Amino acid sequence: MSPLSATMRYLKHNQEVPRFGPEPKNWRLLQDYSVVEFLRDQSLQVSPAPDAPDPHAAHAAHAAHAAHAAHAAHAAHAYKRQEAVWELFTSECVYFLDQLMVLKEVFLATLKSLQTRNCLTDVDVWRLFANLNELCLVSFGFLNSLFRVIKDTLAISEGGGATLLQLLSKVFEESVCHCLQKYCLNYSTALLYLDSLKHRDDFGSYVKWCERQEQCRRLQLRDLLVAPLQRLTRYPLLLRNIAKRLQTEEEIRGLQCVAEQVDTAICDLEGKVKWLDNYQKVKQLRDALVWLPVWERDKRAVIPENLKHLLKAVTLENLISHRSLLFEGRLVLTENTKLLDVYLFLFDEFLLITKIKRSKKRSIEQNPLRLPQNQELEHLLKDGWTFTVVDQPVSLDRLQLKNIDQLNASTSGLPHSFIIMHQNRYQQCIGAFILQAPSETAKRAWMSKIEEAVTTLLKQDSQQPRLKSAPLWLESSQI
Repeated sequence: MSPLSATMRYLKHNQEVPRFGPEPKNWRLLQDYSVVEFLRDQSLQVSPAPDAPDPHAAHAAHAAHAAHAAHAAHAAHAYKRQEAVWELFTSECVYFLDQLMVLKEVFLATLKSLQTRNCLTDVDVWRLFANLNELCLVSFGFLNSLFRVIKDTLAISEGGGATLLQLLSKVFEESVCHCLQKYCLNYSTALLYLDSLKHRDDFGSYVKWCERQEQCRRLQLRDLLVAPLQRLTRYPLLLRNIAKRLQTEEEIRGLQCVAEQVDTAICDLEGKVKWLDNYQKVKQLRDALVWLPVWERDKRAVIPENLKHLLKAVTLENLISHRSLLFEGRLVLTENTKLLDVYLFLFDEFLLITKIKRSKKRSIEQNPLRLPQNQELEHLLKDGWTFTVVDQPVSLDRLQLKNIDQLNASTSGLPHSFIIMHQNRYQQCIGAFILQAPSETAKRAWMSKIEEAVTTLLKQDSQQPRLKSAPLWLESSQI
């Protein structure tokens, strides 16, 4: 039996997904409650009725009225705080019940059931769902603790804020941020993995069957996978909304610190995601780069075959390993009387100009042109293209950028063009590359990125000069 047939047979005989377990404390009902409805159910009074004035004492009536006004103002402020805390709770209910639990009980549980029946056994559950089970446990525990605090402190009473502050400080420091960071680091990998499985009929049938379930509410798998990222970025807003409605300076500062802690976790995550994305991209690129020996790169270098072994090729594969890829894209290089398709890689210390070569194993009909820039390289690497380095790396501290204005561009028939000059340490030009961008906007983007990278490198060198003996030192071989 084919994998598709086995998968379809199981899904056909299992029309219903496993039912969710009993929802603690009627969370499904509570997530649609307003704070007023909850207070009413808890027999709490948001605004107590004013005391009856004493008809025999005018000053007593005035005092009672003033006391009631002060109490009403206090109650209104406390009610706004209750609303803010309730928003945190109900939004966490929606996140847990309508997103995390749907991912777990509909998609993850069905996939595991299929795999126990020898269907989709090669699908990597971790690459797709990462630490989803841990996310569910953390959110469940947070909801339980938050609901207990709400029941104890949602009534207007003194000293409740400290308990709430202690809970939020502990939960976000010990579990929520760390757990969500772990998931978010795998998110881009999960999407790429999901795309790689799309072409399979058996996997496609599994996804479509799950997405048709009532619990999904017309949401697709991609919509649900992004939910933890969206939740992480929303926490600081919810926490600051509560902080604005607290009374004491100590509580306000404490909750603002928690919000800043989440902001720091998000910034740290962004840095890790960028680093991981750069690491994965550079790792793939390293294997696709072709470094020509000097006798192939320079036609003037005529080396007899029996002497080539004396010119041991320097291993350049690791040259880009510890670099940051700042910008990349396809341009056109003017070479002699012809135009050559090239792909440029702007690293933090040098620029690579490469000729792209289509893999013979791939169909010539495939056309990766006009893809978004951040996807084009992934497409080329996936299809096995190679990038042959033209001449040599252009060190950014040896690079001069020249703009070609519209008049000269029109005269020479080179629209949207600019020149990159490669200089040696004696300011002698040892290479010039006329590059043509697809549009004026693309040209300005390239020139801006190159100028920014050059400025950054020169500033770093002025503060902490690179040593020639350092492993990342790059010096032009042509002096």
